This record gives sequence, C-alpha cells and structure tokens, in this order.
Amino acid sequence: MSSVLEKRALKWIPLALAGAVTLAGCARDEGFYDDRNLDYADVEPASPLVLPETRNTQRYREALPVPEAVSQRARDGVTEVRPPQPLTVGQSTEVDYVESREIGDQRWLVVAADPGSVWTQLESFVRQRGLVVQESRASDGVLVTSQAEFRLQSGLREGSSEVRCERGGQSMASCLEALQSYLSPNTAASQTASATASSWSAQRLQNDELLSLRQLGDGWEVAMPYAADRVWAEIHYYLAQDFDQADERELLAADPDNYAFLVSYLAREQRDRSLLQMVLFTDTSEQAREVRLVVEPRGDQSVLRAKAAGEQPLSESAERELLERVAGYLR
Repeated sequence: MSSVLEKRALKWIPLALAGAVTLAGCARDEGFYDDRNLDYADVEPASPLVLPETRNTQRYREALPVPEAVSQRARDGVTEVRPPQPLTVGQSTEVDYVESREIGDQRWLVVAADPGSVWTQLESFVRQRGLVVQESRASDGVLVTSQAEFRLQSGLREGSSEVRCERGGQSMASCLEALQSYLSPNTAASQTASATASSWSAQRLQNDELLSLRQLGDGWEVAMPYAADRVWAEIHYYLAQDFDQADERELLAADPDNYAFLVSYLAREQRDRSLLQMVLFTDTSEQAREVRLVVEPRGDQSVLRAKAAGEQPLSESAERELLERVAGYLR
C-alpha cells in the first residue's frame, strides 16, 4: 500500500517542478517575464554618443531635420497670400460653349475648350468658308487668310480659349458672328485634338502665373498676369450675371474707359448677423455699401482693387471677401 502511494506522489513531482519554474519567471530580476516599466524607475543619463572625426559626413544626417525659424517681416511691405478656392459664379451659372466679349471697339470670342481643340475647329471653319490660308502658325495661335487674321490664345478661365478675328487691327463683327455660329453646334469636335490640346495646356502652365491676392498695408489687391482690357471684359460679363440682387450685390455702373465698376455689396459678416440684431438696432453698416472696383493696367498685367465709394471706409475683411469673389471669375 505504501509503495502505491509513493508511486502516486512521484507522479506529481514533475508537475510541481514545472509550476515552480513558471512562477519563478515572474520575478523582477531573475525571471523571464520582466516588467519593463520598472526599467524607467531609476534612470540615469548616459553620456552622448560621439562619432569619430574621421567619419564620412555624407552618410549621416538628421533623422528629423527641423528648419530654422525665420522671423517674419513687418507688415509695412507687400504680403503675398494665396487665397482659398472660392465658390465662383461659374459653379452656379451655366456657361455657354461660345460667348462674346467686348470693351470699346474690341470684340472677341471665349470658347469653353483648350486652344488645341479650338485650333482644329478654326482650321475647319476656314476650309468650310473657302478662305485662302496665307500663313499658319499653330504654336503662336495665328492663322492669316486672304480676308481676315485669326488669333487664338488661352483664356483667363482655366480650360478656356479666346479667338479674335481682325483686319488691319480692327475687330470684324461679321466674322466673329459667323465663327460663333459655326463653333456652337460643333462642340463635340473639341475632343478630337488631344495631343495638340495637351501641348497648349503645357504651354499655358509654363507661361501663365496664378492670380495672387496680396496684402498692402491695411488693404488688399489682386495681381493678375493678364492685360487690363481682357480682365475688365471678363469681369464685366460675370458681374452682369452674378451681381443681380439689389439687397446683397448689384452692378450699378460699368466704365470701360477707366476699367472700373460701381457695385453695391453687403459683406458676409453683415449678412450673417441674426435677425434680432437687425430688428433691434439701427446700423447703417447693415445696408449694402457702394464699392468701386478698378482694374489698374500694369503693362501686360493688371491689378484689381476695391475701395468704398462713400465716406465710410470698407473693412479689411469685406474688401478681401469682395476681391476673392470677383477674382474667382477668372479661375
């Protein structure tokens, strides 16, 4: 009987040893399951790592390089500011494939397609009319015939083109009307010259600069890489469509000789005030303010500014808001 009990006891010895070894692994210093959090309880700084002077410096660089801070300049000069992408009138107003622009005695067409596509249609128009081509320079957008000279260039808005038909430097209204009638039903043909269109698009990206909203002192201005007459005509076209709400924004007058507009505008900060404030308080600033928009020529470029037409000055935020909206017509 005792021998049987001894045999049963011996069977439990290996299990007991395995349990003892497992429990011993939970110890702090000698065990296998070390609590690494305790390693940071008593920490002493180590000496910094020093690389030998004979090392190849080209193989080593900062793991997380931090640029040196540069102090900002005072606001006395011009500050370049990239404006946020506004909700332009083009997103709420349908744009025809072919539209007419004019300022003074100058007229031209704006086509909603890249110049490469329009060039193919322009050549088809000349062939259909039986005009004799005397000179053709696709890279310059010039097509000279026996009756008129066609000039093609990138439009102010992205993905658009401008077409002029002139004789002796004077716009030919009959030619533009015939070309507009031809281009309108041939919109599908604008997709047939992808290679040429890509070349024209690359040229536009290389030559044209983006619009730049700049802060000058306490005011704002928009620098544009386009001539003043083109800018004025484009802005005039969209102001006539967008500024048609008497209580918020309205086009009052257009002055092509001075590249100027007179508009009434109610800023967003005024429109967003609660109805209770508008009822209880008499505040002249809640009325739409008359603002003068001026496109100043700068050679082949121009600058757009907005100033209050009355005695009360336009706030800095309202001035920027209006300029961003108008500049959005050219994007």
